[in-house]
Amino acid sequence: MRHTHITISQTALAHNLDIIKRHTPHASIMAMVKANAYGHGVAHCLPALMQADAFGVASFDEALAVHEICGQLSKRIILIEGVFSQDEWLVAQTHGFECVVHCQAQLDWALSHVPPMDSPTRTIWLKYNTGMNRLGLGRDDVLTCAKLLHDKGYRLILASHLACADDKDHPANALQIKQFDDVLTTLKSLYGDVQGSLCNSAGIINFPHAHHDWVRAGIALYGASPVADSSADDLGLSPVMNFTAQIFATHELPIGEQVGYGGLWRTDKPTRIGVLSVGYGDGYPRVVTDAKVSIVKDTQTYLAPIVGRVAMDMMMIDITGLPVGVGDTVMLWGDDLPADNVAHWANTISYELFCKTTNRPHRGVVA
Repeated sequence: MRHTHITISQTALAHNLDIIKRHTPHASIMAMVKANAYGHGVAHCLPALMQADAFGVASFDEALAVHEICGQLSKRIILIEGVFSQDEWLVAQTHGFECVVHCQAQLDWALSHVPPMDSPTRTIWLKYNTGMNRLGLGRDDVLTCAKLLHDKGYRLILASHLACADDKDHPANALQIKQFDDVLTTLKSLYGDVQGSLCNSAGIINFPHAHHDWVRAGIALYGASPVADSSADDLGLSPVMNFTAQIFATHELPIGEQVGYGGLWRTDKPTRIGVLSVGYGDGYPRVVTDAKVSIVKDTQTYLAPIVGRVAMDMMMIDITGLPVGVGDTVMLWGDDLPADNVAHWANTISYELFCKTTNRPHRGVVA
């Protein structure tokens, strides 16, 4: 059997949710489980996230998958991009999904087909574009839409998204927070019980004064840092995904031998190479610079450099002088090597690493 594994820790996931709760004592938590729970596997993750107040997804198919897994448990499911057709809006009512409204078409569907008063779909997450300039309505349109929806009996949650929340000192944050607060205050004065939702994982950490009624926890739940100036360990977060492989071959090479495609790396001393049963076909990034893997052997942890190009099915590491060999397990990221480190070596972010893991590694879950 090819020994390449992705293991999901439900204990770590529940721990991270508890960390988020400590940061948000007065706000409800939407656990983001879109993109198959950031590549972790939504079926593996939901049991550990049942203490969240709601689940956030990006598409209707994702909402249906979460709904099926939850079964008889009544959990709020929010489509954070809203529905993509009138038919989806009608089916959303059937399942009791809550929806974002961010454009005229979605508003028209909501006004033309109003769900029953006791339907969860009666709650609209009205998207306000405060500067992300991705989705959402401008200030005047938000106020106009809010009146139309309120007059139809909808409950309103004003929502927006911080563009630069990972950088606490970025000037855009203060501008977005002020715009959001001003419109939320106006809506509350007009319609009473209007709630607000602004903060993602980075906002949860960096802007406690802006938590409002709902926060949307994403990457922090999965054990990676959402902010620029603190590691996941600094924040008390635990890795949820352990990505491992095995050394399945070794070579002793003299000085001047090339390793891997293109011969981009050559030995400058007698070198012992370990070949791992993993590559970009499993989700490890093909292009990394100065990257390493972690090997635990007899309670000692060793970092071994990746050498040569990562291939589809294999990669090579320099194990010269290390007491390791065929059959030893190597960690690509997880408990012994933060995914944020690997993301840095690949010039990307941990979100992308997680989401790009494939179904080829053997997947499992531990409590």
